[in-house]
Amino acid sequence: MMASLFSHLECSACVRRADAGGLATICPACGAPLVARYAAGGPPPAGTATAVPPRDLGSRPHSLWRFPELLPPLAPADRVTLGEGATPMLRIAALEAAVSHAPIYIKEEGLNPTLSFKARGMAVAVSMARARGATRLAVPSAGNAGGALAAYAARAELPALVVLPEDTPGAFAAEARRHGALVELVPGTIGDAARRIAERAAEGWFDLSTFKEPYRLEGKKTLGFEIVEDLGFRYPDWIIYPTGGGTGLVGMWKAFAEMEALGWLAGRRPRMIAVQADGCAPIVAAFASGAERATPPANPHTAAYGLRVPKPFADRLILAALRESDGDAIAVSEAAIASGAGDLARLAGMDAGPEGAAAWAGARALIANGRIRRDDVVVVVNTGAGIKYR
Repeated sequence: MMASLFSHLECSACVRRADAGGLATICPACGAPLVARYAAGGPPPAGTATAVPPRDLGSRPHSLWRFPELLPPLAPADRVTLGEGATPMLRIAALEAAVSHAPIYIKEEGLNPTLSFKARGMAVAVSMARARGATRLAVPSAGNAGGALAAYAARAELPALVVLPEDTPGAFAAEARRHGALVELVPGTIGDAARRIAERAAEGWFDLSTFKEPYRLEGKKTLGFEIVEDLGFRYPDWIIYPTGGGTGLVGMWKAFAEMEALGWLAGRRPRMIAVQADGCAPIVAAFASGAERATPPANPHTAAYGLRVPKPFADRLILAALRESDGDAIAVSEAAIASGAGDLARLAGMDAGPEGAAAWAGARALIANGRIRRDDVVVVVNTGAGIKYR
């Protein structure tokens, strides 16, 4: 396995370089998210290589960490892992028949540790935070991110603080407490939880909020690597993604650029679709209006708690990925989400969370209205299992 091609951290807005040697947060100049950059396709850092033939991946262990060239520099001993990544991508004939469309794949992220895609981001973020000297880890969460932080912090032997909206289903708080995390419940939404975390940061808690540090994005982008690898290093036509904070969507778009720089694949990248609940759809509204930033809705509400993000911190990056890909953004009703969960359970045997059910409901609607053509290759991301919502 070759060494990481990591080069530097860069501001996603003002493009200034940032120090990557310590605990990185947001751009110190403008406050925008920082992103990791790699030397693929250009002069590599000393002691690294640029040529990484994709065929070599087949001989590597199946996990998130099979892509070390395009992950932050971590020795194997410094990786905090619970076996995340390498989830199945399943073609479901019964779903295809239900909507008269083929092919349709479901990327089943509910089989990750802690039963959601949040394991990907936390594995890398917790590993880097510990390696850079963090001693206490904290996150605001709508549910799954809190459980994932609690589990990975336990694995790293570090204390964790999870702040949840008080109406979050109780299974999420119970999960975090089982792993030893300190849990606080606050009135309101994840935005209110984030404000509480900011207050606790003064006590030495390192904030692992979405896009408030750069390495959760690096874990989430491995979704893009795996989807392309599963298709034989070909792009699908569409990727349908349930969008709250948007880390996975932005991460996949980033992953495709990095894979092309390595020469792994070429061609038209997938069109990215953000699916939100119609009770909290700031990205859908901003996309439709041509705005560069999202405006939070007055009364955000949905039973898909991971989609109840009134003001995504990386709204500009989410919207850019949608527009650059010639993608779209769609809102679905609570009834459609419930129906989508039923489809995935009865036709695919999947216990999907409401966010993944929303993604399928969005795909179903876009196929029905002709936005997605009959023979387009479609990948729907089910971001987590539904058992915690009951």
